[in-house]
Amino acid sequence: MNSVLLLSAAAVGILLAIQAAVNLQLSKAVGTPYGAATIQLSVALVLLAAIAAFNGDLGALTHLGDVAPWKLLGGIASPFYITSAIVLLPRLGALASVGLFVTGQMLVSLLVDYFGGRPLTVFSYLGALVVIAGISTMVKQAKLSGWMLLGLAAGGVLPLQAAVNAALMRDLGRPLAVGLTSFAVATAVIAAVFLVLRITGHTPAPAYSGLAAMPWWGWLGGAAAAAYVVSTFLLVPAIGAATTISLTITGQQAASALADHYGWFRLPQRKLNRSRGIGLSLLVIGSVLVHHP
Repeated sequence: MNSVLLLSAAAVGILLAIQAAVNLQLSKAVGTPYGAATIQLSVALVLLAAIAAFNGDLGALTHLGDVAPWKLLGGIASPFYITSAIVLLPRLGALASVGLFVTGQMLVSLLVDYFGGRPLTVFSYLGALVVIAGISTMVKQAKLSGWMLLGLAAGGVLPLQAAVNAALMRDLGRPLAVGLTSFAVATAVIAAVFLVLRITGHTPAPAYSGLAAMPWWGWLGGAAAAAYVVSTFLLVPAIGAATTISLTITGQQAASALADHYGWFRLPQRKLNRSRGIGLSLLVIGSVLVHHP
């Protein structure tokens, strides 16, 4: 069972890389990253609502009134991560962008485990250092410090989201209800931000006519996002935040390296050179060390 959980965490990372790439196509189609994020999160919300209704999980939502308010805030992370990915991918490439997300994820996941009472070993800290070394190798040519800080912050909110949603899961007891709550908050937040930016003239109106020319897989971001959020808050209590994030990172980086190298999902092609290959190898080694007992 443990091996299944570990493989699931790596698979979730692949979904996260796919989500970032396909959302870029959605953003190009509508002409605004905030409009694209609103559409993507709305798709995820509708999808989760339909599945939750079919599975009989909607009744758990009646207990939301008894939940501490901070447990409802996990959804705030999704729009921040999604819009950051849309902005960063064309500027830094998939591998470098995801590398920054990874660094933030790893550091914050260790903090979540530490303050959550899960013991950390010397291998945990050594693994984190190796991962950071690997990421540093991958992004060493990136000179845009402002974009780099955005990538670190966007990655850092994901372990916090998983931890908050895991706490909500303990109260509601129904995974789909938790996911639905998270995406309802996320959709409301990004819709409010988009509305304010439209009113103030800081983002254009969505060009819905562009959706007709978008490849069919441009709609898969919502499904990938829903699968990632639900999977992570189920995995964190079972195998720990640091292990979940380290394996998610491995799948995420491997998929991003392939997408960059071959130009998948219409991304600019960036060949996997020696420094990126070394960085990816260090990443895998660091992930193994973090999981070492």
